[in-house]
Amino acid sequence: MEKQQDNLLPVPYFLLTFTLPDDLRTLARSQQRLFYSTLFRTSAAAAKRLALDPKYVGGQIGMVGVLHTWGRDLTFHPHVHYLVPAGGIGEDGEWLPVRNNFLFPVKALSKIFRAKFRDALQEEDSFNDIPSQVWKKDWVVHCQQVGRGLGALKYLAPYIFRVAISNRRIVRFDDEKVTYLYKPHGTKTFKRCTLAAEEFIRRFLQHVLPRGFVKVRYYGFLSSAVRPKLKDLWASLEDIYSSQLDQEEKCISEKHPACCPACGCRMLLQGSIPRNGRSPP
Repeated sequence: MEKQQDNLLPVPYFLLTFTLPDDLRTLARSQQRLFYSTLFRTSAAAAKRLALDPKYVGGQIGMVGVLHTWGRDLTFHPHVHYLVPAGGIGEDGEWLPVRNNFLFPVKALSKIFRAKFRDALQEEDSFNDIPSQVWKKDWVVHCQQVGRGLGALKYLAPYIFRVAISNRRIVRFDDEKVTYLYKPHGTKTFKRCTLAAEEFIRRFLQHVLPRGFVKVRYYGFLSSAVRPKLKDLWASLEDIYSSQLDQEEKCISEKHPACCPACGCRMLLQGSIPRNGRSPP
């Protein structure tokens, strides 16, 4: 975490998410190494290709990708998150900032991602097992601003070492059933899910990665070959962005006093805890 934090540039950041569609997940579960590697390779290639368009960046971007395979209820939901600085490097080495705080149009990025994934699998034996409608559906790609990136980095960090479920979410178990807590998407309250012991084990084990698989990868100017040059880039960008980002965070704090001290984004009230009895002396 500290090493990644040192690599953060003094610029705004975006969080890009590429999700594998439902129709591919059964096949992906049986050939995890192939599909996970293809997911990484094609999603990064799609983003780098769109970044070369002068309408968006016009140069090489940098990306840190983290693979995530589970949904909140332990279902198989493979997707990859990328932390992306809001700009790129041109052919002359000049920094090219994004325009109007906008990185990519997700619909265009989704189509490129889908096409590259299809092309990458065409030479594989499993390609004929893929339903043809998969290549006609819209693939889910999401992009959002995440301030200076520190908040998103803290969000991604647990995925590197954490397993699909922690012990504190398991509320009851015996030889036959396991009951655990999960929070459905779009809700703020936990629900209980009770599964047969074998089904719980099956759901858990499907998130064990292939032996030796690397779940954190770097692309563009954040790749290992180019990373030594980040110090020079950091120094050149600090003068440009430091005062700008400080001013943006100040404006955010004035409008919304409850702001995250890490990334400057507004914190949303999820609810209040009612008082039970009088306060302690």
